Amino acid sequence: MQSVGIYGGSFDPVHLGHLLVAQAAMEELQLHRLFFIPAAQSPFKPDHQSAPAVARLRFLRLALAGNTNCEVDDQEIRRGGISYTVDTLRGYADRFPGANLFYLIGADHAAKLNEWREPAVLAELAEFVVVPRPGGSTTVFPPPFRGGTLRGFPFGVSSSEIRARVKGGLPIDHLVPSAVAGAIRESGIYRD
Repeated sequence: MQSVGIYGGSFDPVHLGHLLVAQAAMEELQLHRLFFIPAAQSPFKPDHQSAPAVARLRFLRLALAGNTNCEVDDQEIRRGGISYTVDTLRGYADRFPGANLFYLIGADHAAKLNEWREPAVLAELAEFVVVPRPGGSTTVFPPPFRGGTLRGFPFGVSSSEIRARVKGGLPIDHLVPSAVAGAIRESGIYRD
């Protein structure tokens, strides 16, 4: 049976922490494939104005270049509007019938899964896997959700910290893949 990982987020920008999570998920969950899905607009960040989708997609593709098990899926960006996980998971259930679907989420989201759109459907479609924060506490999933927590590679950096460093003129070279750092410098994104 095929195991498919789905990693949603704004990826604004993608950083080494995201890539370490992907590596841990591939190994620990024995995934056949892992899809990075940048959101058009997160329902949890209604006031956040992300970098343009074309830039976020470019950064992700640069970060994943040469990785044969991970790929970028731009369906939420193409769909536009608020990105709801249930819509994405339905598409994956249709695309990979019979596969085990694993949806990666931040530890801060696990306790609130019942507040997501159509929680019963979500719980049926996928197993949720928590991406731990360094020093974070144990995650408890609300019923009817099932899932686990990745063990490997917690990395204490966030996309918001990277945006702040760029705006402040500070280096990001050891926080993002070198190709992504160069693309961010060239684009001028996050300076304002």
